[in-house]
Amino acid sequence: MALIGVFDSGVGGLSILDEAMLRLPGHNYIYLADSLHAPYGEKTSAWIASRSMALCQHLAALGCDVIVVACNTATAQAIADIRSQLTDTPIIGVEPGIKPAAMQSFNGIVGVLATEATLNSDKFNALLATLPEHCRFIKQSGAGLVPLIEAGQADSAATLALLAEHLKPIQSAGADTLVLGCTHYPFLKNVIRQLLGDTITLVDTSEAVVKQLNRQIESLLRPSKQPTQDGSTTIGTVVFISSKDETTLLSMAKDLMTTDLAGHVVSAQRLGELA
Repeated sequence: MALIGVFDSGVGGLSILDEAMLRLPGHNYIYLADSLHAPYGEKTSAWIASRSMALCQHLAALGCDVIVVACNTATAQAIADIRSQLTDTPIIGVEPGIKPAAMQSFNGIVGVLATEATLNSDKFNALLATLPEHCRFIKQSGAGLVPLIEAGQADSAATLALLAEHLKPIQSAGADTLVLGCTHYPFLKNVIRQLLGDTITLVDTSEAVVKQLNRQIESLLRPSKQPTQDGSTTIGTVVFISSKDETTLLSMAKDLMTTDLAGHVVSAQRLGELA
């Protein structure tokens, strides 16, 4: 069994954790939410890089075999430095799925909903420059959405109204594909469907990230789902760590995730001072 660390600015990375636990249930997980400082998308690049490094170093010190930076903003601003420092630990990042979106779009018009920090990052724009010129990308900041999701209001009227404003330029451009460029945004799929219907293709990268995670684990360990002597499957542990409120984090995990946490040994704790 591997110990997998998943880090995000808040609850958004639960979308990655959920996919990982559904596909790779026989491992142990630590989910670290820096909710005290969410959202990262409104912070400076220097602050994001420094904080992300410190949190990943903390996960490495806890013994994580692999770390997933389940935050688009942190990936864009910090992952190169994190990999250069934590050379003994595989680091997996997330980035907006603009490449698969370009391949899936029929009319060549793709909306990208992401944080301002992600949209302005060198990493994102370098990736954008590699894609076919015939594909048009409508970039839109989702300012204000992350705090609503963090407050447990993903399906609220306030979220619906704000999301409608953000999606107007994408709708007006006639996009047939929408990239969810923040790990918080998959939790808005129901609201997006209310606004855009079923005709638009939604792209998030959870599945691709977990496939990469599985490849990294297989290179480190034997297959994770080891049967016990009675033929059952090993039950993994999940530790939820929050820099703000571990009880709220655990409650939101139960609400937002489709994984049945009752099938795992679950605990929650508050993040202490970082070294």
